[in-house]
Amino acid sequence: MNGADTAWVLICAGLVLFMTPGLALFYGGMVPVRNVLTMMMQNIIPLGIITITWVLVGYTLAFSNQGNSLVGEFDAFALIDVDTPQFHTVAAGITIPTLAFVAYQMMFAIITPALLTGATAGRLKFAGWTVFLAAWSIIVYPQVARWLWNPKGWLTQLGAQDWAGGMVVHASAGAAAIAVLLVVGRRRGWPNPKTSPNNLPVMLVGAGILWFGWFGFNAGDGLQANDIAAQALINTHVAGGAAMLTWLLVERLSSGHSTLVGAVSGAVAGLATITPCAGYVGTGAALLIGMIAGCVCCFAVRLKHVLHYDDALDVIAVHFLGGVLGSLLLGFFADSSINSVSEDGVFSGGGGLLLWHQIVAVVCVVLFSFVLSWIIAVIIDRTMGLREPGPEQEDLDRIQQGASGYALSGITSRPTTSGRGAETGLPAGTGTDGLPNPPIHLISAAVDTDRIDGLRDALLLAGARSMELADAAVYSGKVRTENFRGDQRKMDFEDRLRVQVAVDDEHEESVTAVLKRFGADSASMYRVAITPY
Repeated sequence: MNGADTAWVLICAGLVLFMTPGLALFYGGMVPVRNVLTMMMQNIIPLGIITITWVLVGYTLAFSNQGNSLVGEFDAFALIDVDTPQFHTVAAGITIPTLAFVAYQMMFAIITPALLTGATAGRLKFAGWTVFLAAWSIIVYPQVARWLWNPKGWLTQLGAQDWAGGMVVHASAGAAAIAVLLVVGRRRGWPNPKTSPNNLPVMLVGAGILWFGWFGFNAGDGLQANDIAAQALINTHVAGGAAMLTWLLVERLSSGHSTLVGAVSGAVAGLATITPCAGYVGTGAALLIGMIAGCVCCFAVRLKHVLHYDDALDVIAVHFLGGVLGSLLLGFFADSSINSVSEDGVFSGGGGLLLWHQIVAVVCVVLFSFVLSWIIAVIIDRTMGLREPGPEQEDLDRIQQGASGYALSGITSRPTTSGRGAETGLPAGTGTDGLPNPPIHLISAAVDTDRIDGLRDALLLAGARSMELADAAVYSGKVRTENFRGDQRKMDFEDRLRVQVAVDDEHEESVTAVLKRFGADSASMYRVAITPY
């Protein structure tokens, strides 16, 4: 056993695992505020379901030493009797423990189906999704992994190459996304979205975690800590950076804006596209592959409006097309001087044979994943249900989670430790004789949402008897345009917080002053007399 190689593979397994919560943040930040928990749950649940299915049957179906070129046997069922596997993509001489390989490959199996949830955002029933996950991780993924990553696999024997999952991960997940979209259909109200992404800074954090984890995704796939691992790592980073800049340039020229969403979309497109090539090409080729990915995938986002499919977060344009594109580009850029186990591509003097093998492999993987994913989705949808009904789609967190992803900074859930009541020991609005001064007015105002942390205490100090808070969209009269991956959304409402304060005559003036201090203008303020019971 080689200690350095073992340590590297185990570290890379952890990096790929880290990508799953990163994906949850990445997708979660781009969905509407009332669906964020549901999206994150759809991404996290594979950590439980596929861990079990992989240990029980997934690994043995994919990497069993017995079996044929299409499917493995059950000799390693539940990892009870695991022989040293025939390691994929690399020459003989790998000296890592079998369980290190099992764990590393498990992380790929976990994140692959999670990718498709970005396409189906806002439509999946949780129970149906979990059953789909379990079925897909047994019926589809292990077979594709065997075909391309097991030396016995028929596509490997044909001569097709897939370094870290352009076809096994991205193309198969993308094809599954297309199939599931055909079953669950479009979101309610598509193509005119009613809501915006809830938290783009969270999206950026998720994208950063994905980029960081991708080093384990690509650089660990050779199963050795050597020069090829270093080449794969730098190829990954260079392609991601090149694709990000290219996407931003295309976005700027086509829409007039270079956006944060465009930056991370370009980076992920480049990372997905270099994945099948990372250990087989040089740095210059990785740069060109990234630039091609940034340009092609950016334009591909518009296809959903042409073909009328509702890919909510552009999984098809970024992951599916990126994986397919990278697998085909490998047929041009593969270089045996970089990695001796690789065939040469067109530009390295190898002719078109590798490119042909890549085309055959892409077509077979896409068709296999699409057909079986569609069958699985149809069976689930017609039995237990896979699609949430239309009205429920706009508030999935309440329907599926019974909770919300965001609260009003805890204002309505934490007792105050300051304010008029804390100073006097009496409830706010209580006279010096200990008898309450009944409120006679209700003041309503719209205040700035980013300043609410001190609002409660300020109102209590000013003499408020009670208060209610609610989200509000206030008409501003000023039209502004928001861009989200080429979609332009014109808005003339601003997010505000509607505050209703019950106050007695004595403290009305001070409460009004507090509301104005927190951003309320005269046009948004109303004063209504209270009729006591």
